[in-house]
Amino acid sequence: MPSIMSELVYKLEHLDLNKTYSYADYLMWRFKERVELFKGKIWAMSPAPSRFHQEISGFLFSKIKEVVKNTDCKLYAAPFDVRLLNKKKSTLDKDVYTVVQPDLCVICDRSKLDDLGCIGAPDLVVEILSPGNSKKEMDIKFDLYQEAGVREYWIVQPADHTVLIYVLENDRYIGLKPCTEGQFIQSPCFPGLKIEVTEIFKD
Repeated sequence: MPSIMSELVYKLEHLDLNKTYSYADYLMWRFKERVELFKGKIWAMSPAPSRFHQEISGFLFSKIKEVVKNTDCKLYAAPFDVRLLNKKKSTLDKDVYTVVQPDLCVICDRSKLDDLGCIGAPDLVVEILSPGNSKKEMDIKFDLYQEAGVREYWIVQPADHTVLIYVLENDRYIGLKPCTEGQFIQSPCFPGLKIEVTEIFKD
């Protein structure tokens, strides 16, 4: 069962990491650490992204922005709360147990947007791996995004200059051929989005 909280929480250590928390709980937290909720469990995010991480994010933001700027789609960069719902369940906002902050996300259904962020699956999610968080993106978030119905998911790997792209088909992710330097990313869901991989990792 989710916890019931009535007071603001100013220190992460005041929370029980073994408990299951809801989005209503999440809204009461005022500590400096950035966290996400994976099915109600607190997951501390990595410290401030590296300079290289920020450059990759900024480059991809500019490229994606150019493609979606004259459409109904909206592009957001972290920190931006995305409240994921299980497609097979009818879940009220106050009972949402999964809150993530993708590095980049595109939402084309504007009814999913409110003043607090997005509720429901974005159409495109981009996660840029940082040292120590690859397990989260490669394993846990993969399942969360698949379950929620994110149509297209990119995992950007700065360590080996590779981008992995997964496309949702029949509620399961299908992995495309890894994109490496010298090749181009071609988004299946956004045909106008084509990026040279070498440019992404240029320092």
